[in-house]
Amino acid sequence: MALAFFVVMYVFFFQPHQVKGNSMLPNFENGEYILTNKITYRFNNPKRGEVIIPKAPGNSNDDYIKRLIGLSGDRIKVANGHFYLNGKLLDESAYLEPSMITRPGRFMREGEEIIVPENEIFIAGDNREHSSDSREFGTIPEDDIVGKAWFVYWPPERFGLVEHANLSTPPAPSETLF
Repeated sequence: MALAFFVVMYVFFFQPHQVKGNSMLPNFENGEYILTNKITYRFNNPKRGEVIIPKAPGNSNDDYIKRLIGLSGDRIKVANGHFYLNGKLLDESAYLEPSMITRPGRFMREGEEIIVPENEIFIAGDNREHSSDSREFGTIPEDDIVGKAWFVYWPPERFGLVEHANLSTPPAPSETLF
């Protein structure tokens, strides 16, 4: 009975993940174990600022842990060490130190704006100097989201719910409501 319960929970609701690497420092450390909520996005849309677990691009069997920066239709650019979202400086002070510098990558050039395609998202690691993310490989399909980071269970001193930022911003022109 316990095994059946565990299998159902693992397949449909939660999945354990280990943080590998330093791309999310200081908010998530290498070697931490988290539970991923796999059901949230079946009922709710992902939101900017949430920490998500997407499949790694390419043929890798690994999953990433990243922060969702942009949704379909959003305009994003990197300029002067910061992200700009829909023409406004993105306030990331809830989870980044003021000294953090966001540099462009192979996919994103300094000052060039991209538009996130339909049914895709733009992700970034919190440790911008040591993160392979959408600045390097571009946007990824929304369908590649495994789930939402939900709970840190190892190490014990980090035990607790994952905090998600709210990156509210004016809607992209295609999302303007009348």
